[in-house]
Amino acid sequence: MDFERREAPFLAPVDSVPAVMRQVLFALVPAALAHVWYFGPGLVFNLLVAGLFCVGGEALMMRARGRHPMDGLSDLSALVTAALLAFALPSLTPWWVTATGALFAVVVAKHLYGGLGFNIFNPAMAGYVVLLIAFPMHLNLWVAPHIGDLDYQHMTLFETLRYTLTGRLPDMLTFDAVSRATPLDAMKAGLNKGLTVVEIRTLPIMGDFGGRGWEWIGNYLAIGGFWLLIRRIIRWQIPVGVGLGLLVPAGILYLVDPGSNPSPGFHLFAGSAILCAFFIATDPVSAATSSRGRFLYGLGIGFLIYAIRTWGAYADGVAFAVLLMNLAVPAIDALTKPHIVGHYEDGREQPGGR
Repeated sequence: MDFERREAPFLAPVDSVPAVMRQVLFALVPAALAHVWYFGPGLVFNLLVAGLFCVGGEALMMRARGRHPMDGLSDLSALVTAALLAFALPSLTPWWVTATGALFAVVVAKHLYGGLGFNIFNPAMAGYVVLLIAFPMHLNLWVAPHIGDLDYQHMTLFETLRYTLTGRLPDMLTFDAVSRATPLDAMKAGLNKGLTVVEIRTLPIMGDFGGRGWEWIGNYLAIGGFWLLIRRIIRWQIPVGVGLGLLVPAGILYLVDPGSNPSPGFHLFAGSAILCAFFIATDPVSAATSSRGRFLYGLGIGFLIYAIRTWGAYADGVAFAVLLMNLAVPAIDALTKPHIVGHYEDGREQPGGR
């Protein structure tokens, strides 16, 4: 009698890596459409440039490592890195700046550590931090939302494309006419000048909670994030941890002194906290692995975001918070690994254990 023989693993995974990455990209689509609606076509150009150089860098490194490029490109992780980097960049970003961040993210932060599954840092955030340090001026060119009562010059599709390709604004336009400080920048600058939160929130770029336009993008990011939770692409521990780590200290200090501490709602909707909670911090490679570890990892990211925003030099701080907690992941995993039944906490076998 012949018996059918199958090689391990005997249970096929529910979702493959390409399927997971595809779901993440789909979840970002509503927020991307809202971004284009409020802030113009710059995100589309950032996506195209970042995607081109992330995919190119992935193919180049796979070839250099003696493997077929499609072995790396087929998992779609390069496109997810490109999308997250594009969301982090201003709408007015020259192509060479975006290309530099994309290449650093894939070539250095990902493949020099061994490729997908071995990188210790979030590639997109590593690329963004390099740009923040190397090109600080270009990363401050945030446009105001396309809302009628804001006094600023809107750039057309072709004017935005021209700036992306050449770094030159149209004639008779200056950066002061087309760009504005973000709500987080405006809040930090105002507090440094001695203004109160109430006075700063009278600025026309401020919305009900955070910034005009940014609030709606945050809503759509949250919808995409909840979709990933429902599909079990991500676990709840990291988003909840990031939220608590950011909102609890923000709420306490807001109750103590609301004149000099923005509300928790402002911290949630004014920057990229929601993008971080659902899409950046949940990177399965660079995040903690155990359930308790994921929660502590998210909690640390949220608290560091608040600390950098409040006492640091940068207005947002998401990228630095994620990279710092990436460094802590080995220790978190070691301290929170699940207890093995039949063994003591130090690993010794209990009497009667097997």
